[in-house]
Amino acid sequence: MATLAALAMAGAAAPATASPSLSSPASSTVSVVAPGHGRVDPDALREALAGLPDAYVRGAMVSVTGRDGQWSGTAGEWRGPVEEDFAIGSVTKLFTSAVVLQLVGEGRLSLDDTVQEVLPDLLPEGYEPITLAQLLSHTSGLQQPSCVRPGTPVEVVKSAVSCGTPTTPGATVQYNGINYFIAGLVIEKATGRPYAEELDRRVVRPLGLRHTRLPADDWAWAEGGLVSNAGDLRRFATALTRGGLLRPAERKLLFTTPPLPDARFSYGGLMTVRLDNGVVVWGKTGTNHGYTSGVFATPGLDRVVVYSTLPTGKDVDEEVKRVKGIAEAAFTGA
Repeated sequence: MATLAALAMAGAAAPATASPSLSSPASSTVSVVAPGHGRVDPDALREALAGLPDAYVRGAMVSVTGRDGQWSGTAGEWRGPVEEDFAIGSVTKLFTSAVVLQLVGEGRLSLDDTVQEVLPDLLPEGYEPITLAQLLSHTSGLQQPSCVRPGTPVEVVKSAVSCGTPTTPGATVQYNGINYFIAGLVIEKATGRPYAEELDRRVVRPLGLRHTRLPADDWAWAEGGLVSNAGDLRRFATALTRGGLLRPAERKLLFTTPPLPDARFSYGGLMTVRLDNGVVVWGKTGTNHGYTSGVFATPGLDRVVVYSTLPTGKDVDEEVKRVKGIAEAAFTGA
């Protein structure tokens, strides 16, 4: 579970917009929308939210659905309903990888294709070939984007690789948002259409995701720029897991990780986490514009969890503790 909590703090390559710190904690209010039943533990969820707001997290939303039961609630300064729209940050990557895998299923791309073949002028000369599979599973070896600057997707990638040295592709896992800027550019090259248009045509409209959109002014783009809500994320996660978006061969890739001892991201970009109770869940976290969020599910969709928190930015370690507590409560008894 520590992996889930820690990665919940990793968002888009663009710095997340920090929320203002509280001058003093306010009294806690937990609003329950749907009571729990089945194996969902409503008491654990209420307890996880009961201390909000505090000096580290201003508020939160949690939505639990699936065959195990349901529970929805908000706390603290989450002032809207459970289904309020929010910036999903790096959860955007799952939408991007879904489109890439659709193109693979159609024979328009192969996961063995290299970035240098598809986008020959993007990376510096001398870089070892990086496959699309390595992009999606964060095994590309690209250096961390310490020199990244806002701009067009091409400008973002070129600035990110303007300093530092890459490692051998396929040798290690190194989470890097630049992989998904490149994946977005690959989609545009393969289809001849803008990323946002292709995402809308292939995922958003077919699934009826009325709250999912890509703001034009968010440079995190295909890596972390989407806005969505709990209902849309549930529907997307369900369709992705059940095969509603992908053919069987590509759906299998969602749950297949590279043959590396530390591999935790699949060829579909899903993050795998073994919880403290032994249950394995798949999903993604993200941070952007003051929200730290995630969507996770058991492989059989017995439980689908969407959460979002409003961190103050005062202490990341304390934020992690609270996110971890919410995630653990959501999967209690799974």
